[in-house]
Amino acid sequence: MAKKIIWTFRAINDRKQIFSYWDKRNKSDRYSIKLDYLFNTALKIVAIHPAIGRQTSKENIRVKIVRDYFLIYEVNNDLIILLSIWDTRRNPKDMDL
Repeated sequence: MAKKIIWTFRAINDRKQIFSYWDKRNKSDRYSIKLDYLFNTALKIVAIHPAIGRQTSKENIRVKIVRDYFLIYEVNNDLIILLSIWDTRRNPKDMDL
């Protein structure tokens, strides 16, 4: 049975910033739409198979890789909490989870 996915405020904000960047850079929203589809597809898989993401040093927190992005999520009893979407091309020292 698939678990329910909850987006944190930070994850929602990360997604908006990513899409805004690509919309401005490409002068079109086509890439953002494709990226949104990839994110949603990956999250549907995570909802069914929560252990599919790579284990992190923090308990119950996993990472699913989608292109150049990490979908960072926490696995609870009946929920998947999406904590952040991280662009892997950024400095890892800036990540504060």
